[in-house]
Amino acid sequence: MAVSSHEIEAALREALQPDSLAITDDSHLHAGHAGALEGRHFSVQVVSAQFNDLSRLKRHRLVYDALRTLIPRGIHALAIEARAPGES
Repeated sequence: MAVSSHEIEAALREALQPDSLAITDDSHLHAGHAGALEGRHFSVQVVSAQFNDLSRLKRHRLVYDALRTLIPRGIHALAIEARAPGES
């Protein structure tokens, strides 16, 4: 069963209590690409107070941890923009 953007949204909202969250399914941009057969491509823009004082790597780890049960179900690629409130 393919992972939906709604499932990603629910997992991130539960784990990160974001101030803002946007998820884009970019799979159509990768049609014909070998990895397109292995899963879907998503972009995530998330703003959460949980990212305060964390490095970019630690922020990404929090996102991946929140999605750990979904990734093996069909997320092939994930572009992450993770910011703390007040960051541009």
